[in-house]
Amino acid sequence: MKARVLVAEDDIRQAEAIRLYLEREGHTAQLVHDGRAAIEEVRRHRPDLLVLDVMMPVVDGLDVCRILRRESDIPVLMLTARSTEEDLLLGLELGADDYLTKPYSPRELMARVRTLLRRTRAAAVAPADSVLRVGDLALDPVRRTVEIEGRRVACTPGEFDVLVTMAAEPERVFTRGQLLARTRGDNRYITERTIDVHVLNLRKKIEAVPRKPLYLRTVFGVGYCLADGSRAR
Repeated sequence: MKARVLVAEDDIRQAEAIRLYLEREGHTAQLVHDGRAAIEEVRRHRPDLLVLDVMMPVVDGLDVCRILRRESDIPVLMLTARSTEEDLLLGLELGADDYLTKPYSPRELMARVRTLLRRTRAAAVAPADSVLRVGDLALDPVRRTVEIEGRRVACTPGEFDVLVTMAAEPERVFTRGQLLARTRGDNRYITERTIDVHVLNLRKKIEAVPRKPLYLRTVFGVGYCLADGSRAR
């Protein structure tokens, strides 16, 4: 699974180390050292993955993520020295797909890269019956596309995984822990609040009135379920 990876890291030695890890696995790595350069490089060459440090000059990583999410669904792996849960959740809320806190091991970094690339690679041909439909919501698990009332919705890999898990069993009530286990496995850095962030972001994208959701409904004291939106009719 060869990929073109953009590494945005202002620490030159750290950036070169990441390049080495990526190239050992057969990937091509492009390095930039400030946030503005990262935005411009994504716009010009559309890499398969962005490894993005939070603390960068000119434009910081959080603003880079915010800007790119308005125009791109490129997978983003965020690197941060900020270890509080609020800081990490903010990155996810802005559209990052995963994050690593510094210091991290090369093995962990490469595992995250492999996971993100695997989740975002679409098959060339999808079976006609692969689309999951829940009311006016349509999800293609192979091409990893989402449409609501015929309108394409751009989702991050994390958001898509939560949505497709629930779409496979409409009306089932999932706890946050169940959704976490099915979408993020044994990633010890991810907490159940990550699911809340993904659901909040998804509601902004698929609900007519996000504060009064008809699809992604909260079951108080338990978790979430995906309904067919029939109360909208």
